[in-house]
Formats: sequence, C-alpha cells, structure tokens
Amino acid sequence: MKKYLNLFDLSQRVDYKTEVLSGLTVAIALIPEAVAFAIMAELSPLTGLYAAFVMGLITSIFGGRPGQISGATGAVAVVIASLSISHGVEYIFATVVLAGIIQIAAGFLRLGKLIRLVPQPVVYGFVNGLAIIIFTAQLDQFKDDQKNWLTGESLYIMLALVLVTMLIIWGLPKITKAVPASLASIFAVFGIVMALGIDTKTVGDIASIEGGFPPFHIPSLPFNFETLTIIFPYALIVAGVGLIESLLTLNIIDEITETRGRGNKEAVAQGMANVLSGFFSGMGGCAMLGQSLINISNGARARLSGIVAAVLLLIFIMFGANLVGMLPMAALTGLMIMVAIGTFEWASLRTFNKMPKSDIFIMVMVTLVTIFLHNLALAVVIGVIISALVFAWDNAKRIRARKRVDENGIKHYEIYGPLFFGSVTTFNEKFDVANDPNEVIIDFAESRVVDMSAIEALNKLTERYQKAGKKVHLQHLSSDCLTLLKNADQLIDVNLLEDPSYHLASDRLG
Repeated sequence: MKKYLNLFDLSQRVDYKTEVLSGLTVAIALIPEAVAFAIMAELSPLTGLYAAFVMGLITSIFGGRPGQISGATGAVAVVIASLSISHGVEYIFATVVLAGIIQIAAGFLRLGKLIRLVPQPVVYGFVNGLAIIIFTAQLDQFKDDQKNWLTGESLYIMLALVLVTMLIIWGLPKITKAVPASLASIFAVFGIVMALGIDTKTVGDIASIEGGFPPFHIPSLPFNFETLTIIFPYALIVAGVGLIESLLTLNIIDEITETRGRGNKEAVAQGMANVLSGFFSGMGGCAMLGQSLINISNGARARLSGIVAAVLLLIFIMFGANLVGMLPMAALTGLMIMVAIGTFEWASLRTFNKMPKSDIFIMVMVTLVTIFLHNLALAVVIGVIISALVFAWDNAKRIRARKRVDENGIKHYEIYGPLFFGSVTTFNEKFDVANDPNEVIIDFAESRVVDMSAIEALNKLTERYQKAGKKVHLQHLSSDCLTLLKNADQLIDVNLLEDPSYHLASDRLG
C-alpha cells in the first residue's frame, strides 16, 4: 500500500503558489457543475457537492495522475437518474459503494491497461463530443428561470461579461503568468459586477450550497439479494463509465504534460473515492476532463492543487456559501467556454482528407453518440467495437497466396497475411485441391495462425488433400503458432507440420 500513499512525486518540483491558486480556481468551477449534475440525477445539490469533495480529495491523494481532478459528473448522473426516481437516494448511495468496490477490483486485477485498446479516432471523438457538451451546457446561462432566451439588456450584459472573461483568459498569459488567468478573470468580472452594481445571474440563483461536513451514513435499505439485483446493473455501468472516462482523461493529460500516469492506481483510487462518497452522502463520480484541463492549463502538475480544490470546496460549503453565491455565472460560463475551446481537438479536423474513411467515420460516430446520448462510456465502447470490426475486415482482405511449382513437381503456396476467423474464407479459395499435384507445400513464413477458426480451416484443408490422396506439408509456422496448433493437435496431424530450416515441427511439439 505504500505506493498509494505518496502525496507528492518527489522527483518533480512543486510550485506551491501555482498549485494553491489553481486549486482555488478549480474549487470555484466545480460548484455550478456539481449542483447541475445532482439536479440532473434528481438529487439534492449537496449530494453533488459532497461527491465533488470526497472524489476530489481521495483521488488527488491516492490517484495515479497528479493534477487530474475528479468530482460529480454528468456521465454518472445520467446512469443513476432513473434509479434515483424509481427507488430513491438510499439506493444511489448503495450503488455508488458497490461501483467503487468493482473499480477497486479492476485496479488490483490490472485492467487499467485495457484502455490501450481505445484507438486514436475514438479518443478524438470522445474529446470533441465532450467539448461540444461542455459548450452547449453553458447556453443554459443565457436563459431565464422559465427557460426562455434572454433578450435586451440582460442578454447584452451576459454576453459582455462572458466576453470579458474569455478575453482575460486568452490575453493575460501573454502579459504575465504570475496568477492563473482563469482565476484572475473570475475575480475581475466579480469586481466589475460589484463596482457597477450590475444585475446579473449568480451562483446563488442556481441553488443554495450551504451545508455542513458530509455526514457519514450507511445506506438505509434492505440488505438482501433482491436489493443486489436492483443496484448491481447500475453499479456495473457506473464503474465502467467512471473507469473509461477517468482513464481516457488520464491519457489526455499524459499527452499534454508529456508524462505518464498509472492507470491501475487511478482505478483503485477512483474505487476508494466512490466507496467513501457513498458512505458520506455523495452521488459518486469520476475524473472531470474540463476541470482537469483548467488545472493543467494553470500550470498545476502535482497532487496539491486537487487537494486544495477539494478542501476549499468544503470550506465554501460550510462557511462561504453566501460569498460564493454572489459570484457571477457569466464568469464561470466564460471560463467553461474557453475550456470547451481548449478541449476540442482542432487538429482532428485536418485529418478528414488524410486519414482512412473508416477512421473518420468512427471519430464522427463517437462524437455524435457522445453529444446526443450524453453517454461517454457507450460512445467509447461503440467506437472500439466498430474499430475492431474494421480492423478485422481490413486484415481479412490482406491474406494472399503466391503459387509456384518447383522442379520436382511440388506445388508451393506461400501465404501472406494473418489467418484468422475473418480471412479463412478467402484462404480456402486460394487452393485448387482437385488439380494440384500429389505433393503440396503450404508455407507460412509470411503468415500467422491466429485463432481456432484458423486451426479448423487448416484441419479441413488437410482433410481435403488427404481424401484426394495427396500429401500436404505445413512449413515455417512461428513458435506461437506451433503452440496453438499443439494445443489443438487432435485437429491437425502433427506429422504434416514441418520446418525445413531447423527441425521437424513434430520434434518441436514433442
């Protein structure tokens, strides 16, 4: 457990001022999103805020990616909303605890490495879809309480304050980096509103964030098999959504910072955070790409920024609710729009005429699923499945056979490309059993036997030659192919396997 207790990476120098100021910025930015996601899940705003505190604190201390921010997220809110409506908040707490246990198990089983199976087009689609979601979510701030678009003076004031915020975030780093531009923009707009007495929407207009320390609470529900059947499917989805979003965020921050996080450690930390969130009246959550990018763009690289953000969030809840409630939503809206602009992979747009059409299709598909279903995990899973099918189809078409007859009248088939379930039909079409000579050599020097479908194809092919009274030799199979064939030697006659460059394959298998 020692490796999970390092608060700081001692090989990296910590800029304490940057970490603290960035943590303050993140804490302020967390408030409206945590409240909004809790309301989305039909829960109390404090449920989202408590989750943001617990998730942020635990993952910052124990997580595998310093600088990454976790909290209540829309992806989790979407999953648990129906359970909240049908069964109530106590089932939410139990679901979050069970999801955390699943995530801890995934971390200790080292399943974090599976994120490597996510192709780059899927990552582009995920990031672009999330950027669009972040941007469109800010449009609600341009509506009144009746969900009608602002008009006249109210609209102009909101637009002006948002543009001022964005201008400061864009321009201040060109002048000085002594203070995070995002934090400076929030305070500048707050000062303008207070000094001029501008009437505009504030954080307090959304919901009250006043509360105490998160109360410890064991979920009050029947502990029986029926309860487990209700919460387990939701817990499994929450765990999967949380891990996918967290590990993808980890990879994106790795690319930005040119460092490497630890996926399995992050999975364990996410699980611990969700377990504690469920016991401390929180709705659970996972990594937040938007807030993580705010933190990283401010220059934060250590665990301290996340710890400060979580602690300050709790202080705001317990002691500073009135002050935080006075912050203009325009400042936070401008900040999140800049996050959306920074999140979007603009480079992906330049790939449309350069990359394979299948990759472009996958990227657009993942983006659309992310936008319209607001389910990031489903979008990623769909992208990975389509990518795998495209890969299998492309490889199925690549198998080739060069044919020649040597001076001894023996026909050679030199196979190129992988032999697997997708290519066996094309493979079988390469052979002319009826018209081939009495002796045939099938050379796999440039091929590979991959799966059981390939073994079955070889078995049927050798049977066809044997029935025709002809002798067939399988040559130059790699060691892993030979192992695979050995495990299925009841299908393939080992005497047919030969490696003329070294030894008889049958000797190797013996």
